[in-house]
Amino acid sequence: MSNLKKTLHGLRLACTVLLLVSVAPRSWGAFFQADTNGVRADSAQEIIEVVDVPEVLSIPEPVLRDRLAKLEQTIPLNYNKTVHGFIDYFTFRRPSYTKKVMERMPMFFPLYERLLAQHDIPDELKYLSIVESSLDPKAVSRVGAGGLWQFMPYTGADFKLYQDEYIDERMDPVKSTDAACRYLKDLYRVFGDWHLALAAYNSGPGTVKRAMRRSGGDSFWTIYNFLPKETRAYVPQFIALTYMMNFANDHGIYAEQPEYPIPCDTIHVNGYLSIERFCKYSGVPLAEIQKMNPSIMTGVLSDQTRSFVLRVPKAHFDYFAANRRSILDSAGRNPTISTNMLLASTESVNYRSDSAGKRDLFPFTDANEEQARESQPVVAANAIASDEDDVEEVVRRKPKKTVYVVKRGEVLSRIAEKYDVDVYDLKKWNHLRSTRIQKGQKLVIFREQALPETSSRVAKVTKSQGKSEVAKRTKTYKPKYHRVQDGDTLWNISQRYSDLSVDELKKLNKIKGNSLKPGQRLIVG
Repeated sequence: MSNLKKTLHGLRLACTVLLLVSVAPRSWGAFFQADTNGVRADSAQEIIEVVDVPEVLSIPEPVLRDRLAKLEQTIPLNYNKTVHGFIDYFTFRRPSYTKKVMERMPMFFPLYERLLAQHDIPDELKYLSIVESSLDPKAVSRVGAGGLWQFMPYTGADFKLYQDEYIDERMDPVKSTDAACRYLKDLYRVFGDWHLALAAYNSGPGTVKRAMRRSGGDSFWTIYNFLPKETRAYVPQFIALTYMMNFANDHGIYAEQPEYPIPCDTIHVNGYLSIERFCKYSGVPLAEIQKMNPSIMTGVLSDQTRSFVLRVPKAHFDYFAANRRSILDSAGRNPTISTNMLLASTESVNYRSDSAGKRDLFPFTDANEEQARESQPVVAANAIASDEDDVEEVVRRKPKKTVYVVKRGEVLSRIAEKYDVDVYDLKKWNHLRSTRIQKGQKLVIFREQALPETSSRVAKVTKSQGKSEVAKRTKTYKPKYHRVQDGDTLWNISQRYSDLSVDELKKLNKIKGNSLKPGQRLIVG
């Protein structure tokens, strides 16, 4: 009897071993880091191709074929053993990873869905961000790619994503998603095939074109063996993660602690701001500001900051608006920082039923949505002339263009200081991506100078009137400006300034049509 028990026990062990071998892939060429925490060693993008796919797979093949066919919309969701292997990996080997990205989906997918629809490209592309960054806006790869869509620095610059030591717009969910949509759209125009466009997004269009020439193929699967190993795994991962985000619940994987967005309003910042002191005096938790503004790379915004959109939790915005001057005086390097800020509610959260009805932390509003929404934003008045202001500096101005030739050993900051302009403006005027300049390089510099009639007007002011009288007379001549942001229209700008109509705004700025450009400076009073 004892021999029979031993025999049965041995058979059980043998069956268990056979089952484990049949279910688990024999060789997986990569792993996920358990927690991204900003800088990551490996990501879904960097999984190497699955090799030695077992003959017996854990999820029945007919089930996967049927589900992928039903799930397919615009982008083909091909079934093959490599795709099957990745689905098994995310289901049985790394269910914790699958659960983690499912919990992050409500934070970003409503934004993705709106921008993808706006650019008229497939909605399924929202899953690509999981392959790229695991939905971590602060993710940075070993080679320097950053953000939700993993832009390399030079590619980000090509798509107008500003980067310096203080701000990196590759980390900004709205701007990076818009750039990714434009890039993917461009790649599809080149290749006419979404799988090839995805491969080019991963390894560059040149790599895909070389693989097409060498193989003679015109699809991802016909050039598969001529692509780099990482790119061969890229499209199968995309298909596998698309499947997982729709059928994970059928495999017992659930988003137990989903991350919901924080309703927010915005502040447009020009100049220095200490984020820590801002949070201290406004009562906003520092962790919330950091989560809502992932493009801020340090604890401060620099003196060169221009029109930076700072997201602030809506729950704290009323308190901030009521105590704006004292808070900004404390958070800025000097009291005048408060006069360089504009409060606006252009990013108030819309509780729409996108992506399972969850809230949107990074709403993106177009002109029609902006006009339809009635809001009562708080507007900070622009700086006014102080008693110490020079009259000729605040009356009427016009820009004067200067062409400066760089001398040996000169740096951009010194030239900016010499002409009393900002480094930020110098870079913008000359389309510079960095502060590097060379001997003999020509720089365009614009400086504001008083018109001739200004001097005659100032001459009429007698010394007996004193400085206070001069300031009083000249205050009325200083215009109030608004810097145009993405999504601004003439209508919503006029709504922010109650005493200004659209026609008056157009007349004041000599605008003939209705179009505006981001960064454009408008006189609003």
